[in-house]
Parts: sequence; structure tokens; C-alpha cells
Amino acid sequence: MSFSTLGLAPELLRAVSEQGYTEATPIQQKAIPAVLARHDIMACAQTGTGKTAGFSLPILQLLAPQQNTSPSPARHPVRALVLTPTRELAAQVEDSVRTYGKYLTLRSAVVFGGVDIAPQIAALRAGVEILVATPGRLLDHVQQKTVNLSRVEILVLDEADRMLDMGFLPDIKRILALLPPTRQNLLFSATFSDDIKKLAGQLLRAPVVIEVARRNAPADLVSHMTYEVEPPRKRALLVHLIQSRGMRQVLVFTRTKRDADRLARELVRDGIDATAIHSDRSQAERMKALDDFKNGAVGVLVATDIAARGLDIEELPFVINYELPYTAEDYVHRIGRTGRAGSTGEAISLVSRDEIKLLEDIERLLNRRLPRQPLPELGADRKRAKPHGRSPQTPRAPTPASGGFDYSAPYTPRPTAAASATVAPTAARAKPAKQVAALLGGLAVKKS
Repeated sequence: MSFSTLGLAPELLRAVSEQGYTEATPIQQKAIPAVLARHDIMACAQTGTGKTAGFSLPILQLLAPQQNTSPSPARHPVRALVLTPTRELAAQVEDSVRTYGKYLTLRSAVVFGGVDIAPQIAALRAGVEILVATPGRLLDHVQQKTVNLSRVEILVLDEADRMLDMGFLPDIKRILALLPPTRQNLLFSATFSDDIKKLAGQLLRAPVVIEVARRNAPADLVSHMTYEVEPPRKRALLVHLIQSRGMRQVLVFTRTKRDADRLARELVRDGIDATAIHSDRSQAERMKALDDFKNGAVGVLVATDIAARGLDIEELPFVINYELPYTAEDYVHRIGRTGRAGSTGEAISLVSRDEIKLLEDIERLLNRRLPRQPLPELGADRKRAKPHGRSPQTPRAPTPASGGFDYSAPYTPRPTAAASATVAPTAARAKPAKQVAALLGGLAVKKS
């Protein structure tokens, strides 16, 4: 279905066309008319299917009649609020809003933590109609009285299931208490968990339910393969795959921030341009790592599950699970970074013996068996990083003591008294050249 059949304004159609999009995705075909009709919606779709455009385009159209060029902040109140779980997703949503709304005079801004709050305060005080935010930083602005949410007409919870997983429910409830009771609510999620359904029951009024893919379904354009390999040989296999197949853009997942940093350093030592992204890095470092990856300055981005949601990289060809996630649903979110917007992708998992149970959980969720690949010849294992703690010491060869006696030789009992009698007496030990004063007592004086 063409975008032109969805009832969008010419300004929006022009912006969409300039991005090279002509056909709307299934989620866009169903969500855009529902949002334009002012319905609350509860939408579920696999990642990479265009959920962001599914709500940003109709929001821009609904707010377009109130656009103006007045410099007064009072003429630009916050009318639409989009909440996202991560900084990266917030930045990308706001970028989409600006891209699609380039021919409108509506203002937008994004606020998230990890960066200087002063520029955000300046943007809010100038007035914005569309605000994209992470919950924690939005509450910071509420506390500092730099944002007013009393005129919000449309609320969007993007990746709502992820926000609940990350423990944002108390913050979300505090934000909801600040909003007008009468508003349009749009809930977008990759999954419909029981917690999400409970939240939807409290938030939405007679929602239109949209589900364009079965629950937790991976993208159809993603092919899967697994290699069974023991942990000491995982890095050698990863390097072999990258180099032998000429992979130029690879997103690699580890479980922990420490492992991500270490693997990135080791890949650099192996001659592969790599960098890491995780929550311990500053926002500037995270944005630089993502920009370097997108523009090809580095070929491998090693990430924790913070990047499983919110990273939108055009035509990302490869996702590699260096370690499988502990929950099967996170596998779907990880591989959802590839096979997006009609492009094909490949998901490769390196599975050790202790991860077989995790692999079985993933296969049970997907209702399919992931194909196993034969392990290629890797040659000698590559040098691995030093293990945590002290390295085991290599035993040294025994060195005979002076005089020819080998103290490393097995113990032998002393000769008996009878045997000792046959041994020639040794010379008496010589007395020291001079006497040594006894501690604190001085030298004994001989009486004549």
C-alpha cells in the first residue's frame, strides 16, 4: 500500500518520498489510519518494521493545524510526549520526527540522561510541541520546573515492554499523574507480555489492537546459523568469520559490559577495527561509537543488550551472538537489528556447551531448530586476554644448590648410628673471627 493512500498531508508525503519510501509497511498501514482517527492503540510488531513512522507521521499531521512561527514559547507547548527506554532510541525517534516534519513548523526536542542538561533546558524554555524523552531525565526536568506537561494531547510509550523490563514502571506512573486525564494514548511494543497487557488495561480506552506478526517472531528476512564451540576458541572463530567472509559491518553481542570492553580490545589486537557500546560509557562515547560504526570508521561494534533495542542501522548485514542471552526474548530483540526495512540479514550464534540449554529455549520460542554449522579449521588459538586474578605460575626446573646437593631429590633417611661410626669425622667448624655482642647484653668479660 502506498503512503499516498493513507490520508497523509502533502508535506509529510514529500518528506517520506525524499527518504526513498513509497510503500508503507504492515504496521504503518494499520497504525496510521487508527492514530489519525484519534483512537488509542495497542500495537505489536517485530522490530525493524517501521513502528516509529507508524506513530510519528500521524502525530505530525494531527498537530499540524496548531503549527505557527511565533517566537513566543507560550505558543509552543508540549502537545505530544514520546517515552522511550534508552537514550539511543530517544535520539533516533526525535531524528525521525525532525526528518518527517521538515516541511512543517512544529518544534521537537529530545531529553535523556548522561549529557549536560543545560542545552536541554534552553530548548524546552524556547518551546517545543513534540518532546521525546527517557523517563528518568524527564522527571529531572519536572523537578527543576523546566517542562510543563499539562497540555499534552498525545502520549506514546515506545518499546513499552523494554521500559517495564528496565524497571521504569514507577517513573511512568509519576509521569502519567502529571498529564491531562483526557488524551490519546499509543502503546507500541515488540511483545505483548502479561505486564504490558496489565498496563494497557490501566492506560488505554477502547484501544485498537494491532498485531502484524506472531508474538516474539523474528524478522522473516533474517537467516540463522549456530556454531558449537568451546569458550577458549570463540574469539578465534569470530575473527575467522569476520576475515574469511569479508564482513564489514558486524554487531556483536556479549552479556556484560566488562566482556564487551575486553572483546573489543582483543579484536583490535587481532587487526580488526572494533569499539564497544554499553551503559558505563558516557553518552558522548556511546554516540561516537555508534556514529563510527554507521559511517564505517569501525567494522565491529561490540554491545551489551542495551543496544538490542533502539539501534537503527540501515541494512546492517550481520549480528553475532558471541554469548547467548539468558532470556530467549532477548535473542529476538538482538537479531531484530538486522533484516530491517526489507533488507536481508544474518544472525550467527557461537554456542558453548554450557549454553545449550539457552539455545533450546530460543528454539522453543521460535518453534524451529536453528541450523548447526560445522566448525571450520581455526589453526592455533589466538592469544587470549589475561584471566582475572593472578596468572598461574609455570613451575621452574629445580636448580642444584651449591656444593652439589640437590634439594629437589626425594627424601632419604639418615644413616644409622652404626653406619655413622664408619664415616670419617669432619673437621670442626671454625670459630668466628670476632665475637658478636649478644642482643642488649653486650660482650661477656672474661675474669683473669
